Amino acid sequence: MSLDITTSIPTGRKLIQSYGEGRFRVNREIFDRPIIVFPEAVITWDVVSFEALSSAHFQPVIDAAAEVDILLLGCGPAMQLVTSGIREKLKKAAITIESMDTGAACRTYNVLLTEERRIAAALFPLD
Repeated sequence: MSLDITTSIPTGRKLIQSYGEGRFRVNREIFDRPIIVFPEAVITWDVVSFEALSSAHFQPVIDAAAEVDILLLGCGPAMQLVTSGIREKLKKAAITIESMDTGAACRTYNVLLTEERRIAAALFPLD
């Protein structure tokens, strides 16, 4: 079952409209793999699983550090903690990472987006 979390879409902003069944819908575009969502862009995230995460996987977010204060990490069906190495690399770029389940990350991203916060969300799909 896919959960629709659509609100009014701010012009030019990437709103997560729904998630579930192994995919995301962002501004009417479907993604069936992990993604990183920024307020103005979505990129596919080349990572196979949460367990395979390394600090290198977060380079796209670090490259955007001038526009990102908070990274929401949607870990899948349950919250998991990232390694201290990942946390430290993001901290050096002045980015705070918040791990949570993917549904919570999608909803939190949308709320913070409407508040015009400097955010990104790295998301693993839910099956």
